[in-house]
Amino acid sequence: MRQSRKLNLLLRVLAVGLTGAAGLITAAGPTVPAARVFTIASTVPANGDVNPYGVAIVPKTVGNLTRGHILVSNFNNSANLQGTGTTIMDIAAGGTVKVFAQINAATLPGACPGGVGLTTALVVLRAGWVVVGSLPTTDGTSATAQAGCLIVLDSSGNVAETITDTTINGPWDMTAHDTGTKADLFVTNVLNGTVAGGGNIVNKGTVLRITLGLSAGTPPVVQSITTIGSGLAERTDPAALVIGPTGVGLSQDGTLYVADSLNNRIAAISNALGRSSSAGTGATVSMGGALNDPLGLTIRPDNGDILTTNGNNGLLVETTTDGQQVAKVLLDNTGTPPGAGTLFGLTATNQGVIFVDDGSNTLDFISLNQIMD
Repeated sequence: MRQSRKLNLLLRVLAVGLTGAAGLITAAGPTVPAARVFTIASTVPANGDVNPYGVAIVPKTVGNLTRGHILVSNFNNSANLQGTGTTIMDIAAGGTVKVFAQINAATLPGACPGGVGLTTALVVLRAGWVVVGSLPTTDGTSATAQAGCLIVLDSSGNVAETITDTTINGPWDMTAHDTGTKADLFVTNVLNGTVAGGGNIVNKGTVLRITLGLSAGTPPVVQSITTIGSGLAERTDPAALVIGPTGVGLSQDGTLYVADSLNNRIAAISNALGRSSSAGTGATVSMGGALNDPLGLTIRPDNGDILTTNGNNGLLVETTTDGQQVAKVLLDNTGTPPGAGTLFGLTATNQGVIFVDDGSNTLDFISLNQIMD
C-alpha cells in the first residue's frame, strides 16, 4: 500500500537520526555489498522474550497505536524456546520501546489450540485492530507444535478474540489488504501434516485469504476463508522448528507473492483478492540464484519489486516481478554458518527497509540506496 507523506517524512527522520547507532558489516565478500545497518532498538522486553519475527508499521493513530510506530512480535521466551513468545513490542522512530501487549494463553477469550507462540504473521489494521499469528509449542520443539490461531487485539493491546478454523494450522506469516471497513488477510500455514512427517518434506503448505468485516467498536467478523494456495513444501527442522511457505506480499495488481522457502523460490498467486479456488503452488517467478531459503518477503513501494530475506546466508535479495534478480545486499553475517537463521519479518517504505534480526534481537533499518546490483 502507498505510504502517506507524513509517514515518509517520519521514516526519513528515522534514517537520518539513527546515524550514531550504525553497525557496519564488513565481511561481505567480493560479490555481495555489505549494508550499513542502523539499529533502531532492542526488541527484548522485561520478561526476556527473544527471537523477533513479525514487523508491522502502524498506519493510523488509534488508542495506544501511534501512526508510524513499528510493532514487533517475539517467537521465543526468555529460555529461548521456540513457539513460546507472548509479547508484541511498540517501537517509535527514535528508538523508544514499550510493550504493546503481553498475551496470556490462560485468559484468551476463545480457542487457540496449543496456546501462544507469536509468529511472523503480524498486521495492524486502520480500524485499530492488531492481528497476530500463534504457532505454539510447550517445550520449543516441533514435536509439541499445535495448530494455534490468529489472535485479534484492540488498540489498547487487549485480546478481543481469536480466529480458528480447520484450515488455520500453524499461521506463519501474513499480509493484509485493508480498505478500512473490510480487510483480506493472506496467511501462510506450515503445520498441515508437517509434524507427522517427522522431518521429511510434505507438500501440504497452504495460503489462506481470510476476509474480515471491520468496525472501530466491535471485533472483526470473519466473512469467509478461502484457500488460494496449496501443495507447498514444508518440514520440521530442529533449528528453525518448521520450514515452509513464509513471507507474503500483495502487489498493486492483486498478485500475491509467496516465499517458497524449501524450494528457494518466489511464487505468484494471481487474482489473490478475487479468486475462489486454489492456485496450487503458484507460478514460479524466480528460483535459485541468490535465493537461499527465502523467509521474509515484502513489496518495494517505489518500484513494485519483491524483497526477500534469506534464512541461510543473511542476504536481502531484490527480484523484479518478471523474475530478474537485480540486487542483493548482506544484512547479517554472524552465526554458523554466517547469516543463517537471523532474518524473518521486514517491511519497506520509500526510504528504506525495516527488518528484525534474530541474532541480535534488534529492529534494524537500511536505506534503499544500499540495495545495489
